[in-house]
Amino acid sequence: MNASSAFFLSSVLVLLIVSVLFAVLWRHRKRTLMNIWRAKRFSTNDPYVLPENFSNNLRTICHFDYHTLKRATGNFNPKNQLGKGGFGPVYQGRLDDGRRIAVKQLCLGKSGQGESEFLVEVRMLTSIQHKNLVRLLGCCSEGSHRLVVYEFMKNRSLDCLIYENSEIFLNWKTRFQIILGIARGLQYLHEDSNLRIVHRDIKASNILLNEKFQPKISDFGLARLFPEDEAYLSAQFAGTLGYTAPEYAIKGELSEKADIYSFGVLILEIVCSRKNTDLTLPTKMQYLPEYAWKLYESSIMLDLVDPRLKADGIEQDEVLHVFQVALLCLQPYPSLRPSMSEVVAMLSSKNRHIASPVKPAFMDRKRGIDMEITPTSCEIVSEFFPSPASDSATLPPTRLGRKSSFS
Repeated sequence: MNASSAFFLSSVLVLLIVSVLFAVLWRHRKRTLMNIWRAKRFSTNDPYVLPENFSNNLRTICHFDYHTLKRATGNFNPKNQLGKGGFGPVYQGRLDDGRRIAVKQLCLGKSGQGESEFLVEVRMLTSIQHKNLVRLLGCCSEGSHRLVVYEFMKNRSLDCLIYENSEIFLNWKTRFQIILGIARGLQYLHEDSNLRIVHRDIKASNILLNEKFQPKISDFGLARLFPEDEAYLSAQFAGTLGYTAPEYAIKGELSEKADIYSFGVLILEIVCSRKNTDLTLPTKMQYLPEYAWKLYESSIMLDLVDPRLKADGIEQDEVLHVFQVALLCLQPYPSLRPSMSEVVAMLSSKNRHIASPVKPAFMDRKRGIDMEITPTSCEIVSEFFPSPASDSATLPPTRLGRKSSFS
């Protein structure tokens, strides 16, 4: 081989090596730029940049473009609006392939809370899955638009059926299954999922019902991940007054027991078919948990039951048992409230012998009733909060209530 041939082969070899190195560096650079683009696409504020262990989840969900969702909802036509939450309205829609969907349109605002809720909700719902939790289909983060796309729930939210004059009547069997389904969903969030999650906004409007009236917990925008080794977190109050646990509303002490308190209020609403606060009623009846306790002390809790349920026929012992579970969830101190696994066990068991509740803590209904509260705007309400010597207060004898007639 002459000198010119050797030089040519050497030049080719060097060129190949340089080309390979350039290709490797370019591929690495491209991957880095794509990761930066993804982070910016999902957040315009540094505090809300997605955690590293979350970014992989985002690759597994569908990313809808804004015009697709705009077309599916009829340009977000008010006629297609299913409801309105603290951070924006929810619309029903239909995709080009015929699938029905629900689209939550988040309002970003100056505070950035809409952006925060978007990231929290997508993160939560890509990390958890349970038959009693709403299923995330995808999201949109195009430009300034932040939308979350869910499975469509034919029977809308629970509040539409128990508060309003709905043509759909929920019999006792259906209501009990809704209560039990919500409890199982909360048990999964608190104890059984790979994440320990406190929802912070359990209420009727955040419970969706499918075609079989199976409940699914929705709206995870205020949810908090909870460290395994912490009994509670110090957190700024966020949620809906009327459902709020006293230790959280007053002291900002957040734990799973805050969700359990909210669940107790919700049980009463489901059985009674009324809101937890109704100022049109006589004073003693205006706040449902307070009124329920008065009837419990007088052993006439069955007077609370929706008259339509009474007419349809119910098993009184079972209803009284559910009422007592609700009051246990409303105990004034977190340590007195059962865990969600204990609640599920009590609801599922045929054994009616459970602990007797002490007097719950009640919100002061004269200030801020059912008011939407966000971390950036809240006025903590004063409330009656008994202070026994310790959490291990003496329990009064059981008052299951008399079997009153339904006339």
